[in-house]
Amino acid sequence: MTVESPDSSGVNASQDGSSEYLSTGALVMRLVRGYLLPYRVMLGAAMLCMVVAAASQPLLAWLMEPVVRDVFMNHDQTMLVLVPLAIMCIMLIGGAANFGQSVLMNWVGLRIVSDLQQRAFSHLINLDLAFFRRTSTGKLIAHLTSDAYLIRQATSSTLTSLVKDLLTVTFLVALMFYENWRLALVVFFVFPMAAWPISSLGKRMRKVVTTTQVEIGSFTTLLTETFQGVRHVKAYGMEKYESKRAEAMIERLFALYMRATRTRAMTTPMMEGLGGVAIGVVIWYGGSQVIAGESEPGAFFALFTALLLAYRPIRSIANLNTALQEGLAAAQRVFTVLDQETDIVERDDARSLSMNGGCIKFNSAKFSYVNAVPAIRDVTIEVPAGHTVALVGPSGAGKSTLLNLIPRFYDVESGNVQVDGQDVRSLTLHSLRKAIALVSQDIALFDDTVLANIAYGRMEADKEAIVAAAKSAAAHDFIMSLPDGYDTLVGERGAKLSGGESQRIAIARALLKNAPILLLDEATAALDAESEREVQNALATLKRGRTTLVIAHRLATVRDADFIYVLDKGRVVEQGSHDELLSKEGLYSRLYSLQFLGRTVSTDVEESDEIDTSISSAQVYNPIA
Repeated sequence: MTVESPDSSGVNASQDGSSEYLSTGALVMRLVRGYLLPYRVMLGAAMLCMVVAAASQPLLAWLMEPVVRDVFMNHDQTMLVLVPLAIMCIMLIGGAANFGQSVLMNWVGLRIVSDLQQRAFSHLINLDLAFFRRTSTGKLIAHLTSDAYLIRQATSSTLTSLVKDLLTVTFLVALMFYENWRLALVVFFVFPMAAWPISSLGKRMRKVVTTTQVEIGSFTTLLTETFQGVRHVKAYGMEKYESKRAEAMIERLFALYMRATRTRAMTTPMMEGLGGVAIGVVIWYGGSQVIAGESEPGAFFALFTALLLAYRPIRSIANLNTALQEGLAAAQRVFTVLDQETDIVERDDARSLSMNGGCIKFNSAKFSYVNAVPAIRDVTIEVPAGHTVALVGPSGAGKSTLLNLIPRFYDVESGNVQVDGQDVRSLTLHSLRKAIALVSQDIALFDDTVLANIAYGRMEADKEAIVAAAKSAAAHDFIMSLPDGYDTLVGERGAKLSGGESQRIAIARALLKNAPILLLDEATAALDAESEREVQNALATLKRGRTTLVIAHRLATVRDADFIYVLDKGRVVEQGSHDELLSKEGLYSRLYSLQFLGRTVSTDVEESDEIDTSISSAQVYNPIA
């Protein structure tokens, strides 16, 4: 399998078998079927409240006729009491209905957002690492936050306009036709004149919102990178540079927001103008009829009141298309993420791993991160069950790539990877990864307690087992010196701990998992000499009877390995024990000599194996996934 290079958009709708651009109708149907229908009971109750609220408006307008006729003209004392009481009752009932529909519609909208966020997060966390290599973290955060909010706003406003506002206008128009059908016809033909410009504004708004959300994703990425790398920003004196980058992006967002505001605001003067025309025509034509004796003053005022009451819901309906287009643009982006397909899939006939010691074999394995640039090629390696094998070599040699292929973070293009003679692609991911413990140089700690971070790979473990693992990792003493011991919060990415302390927490996590296969990727790189000696002793105990594959920068730490493979440019160039490799006077011997002469050779994790630091937790095996 070849992993594509990143695209500029973050999530490409056509990649990985994801859906193409969905039409408005398709997006609406998908939202309705997948997210609205499950809450049809609450939705029905909200709609009932909307019907009551909508019916209250024409009743208020209709009562203007007896006010003018019976109270003002006929001086009816009884009606003087009854009409105000009726108006108060209608307004109380309408207010209660409005309260009910507002609460219920917001509940439905929030449930839709929650469902979308849960499904999107669950889907994303199960995608392969290749997806996260090519996708900006900021864009993913924007999909789960601001896009979800826009969908909620669109859902609530759309349903309210379609039901309550549309019914209100329908009832009021019916009343106008009942009172004076000729005058109502004049009004009826004025407002539809806004249909075409409103539709055009909606399309323009959808484009603006799409561009804005992409910029929001980029801005989120900038914030994530800058704040997580603030130490380096300060070390290199780049505060002004980062401030200018943020300022430029904020200005672009400001321009987009203003463009959206202008587009959205254009409906207001349009509806104000049409409303003024309608009111002016009604007063002129209706007043002429009253003066000529062709219409009663009460009927005219009832119609005029209905027209005034209809203005607000008509304006809401005019803004409906704008809000709908904003929500649909957001839905398109969220559904694009939900439609991303993972390259790492289980076969229909996948079976559980049958452990028999944990022997690992790479048979003529080839893998590329980018087309035509193999990270490893024709690699054949064996890690016998219960033995420790080390991988060494310069940067970019392919060491961490080989580790990533064992738990199927990626799949080979050709050849295969086997565990106890079973092709890893024929196994269930759960059973395969349950048998593997991984400790990487890129430490992944979560903003939780020390206890929870150690137990991350084995959530059911009791505290005694967790403490025992911490002691074996030489972590117990420093943990007990923390303010709340094992209940101390470590901060985002372990910010409250030193590098060595964080690494020992990660090692304790692997010790607690007690898996038969152990993958160590620079596991002791951040430890001081004393702590490393203690941890190496603990790892020596852990390694007994377990299959261990080690990547180490300091070659002194791999001298005791049962076997060593030397990689260079994705190929195995040497192999043997420490003494055998030194006697060959090849690459291993040169690297070893350079280190022990006080010079350094970079054997850090190759660039091609790194993932954006903001999502590096994806590199740590999650047994729950």
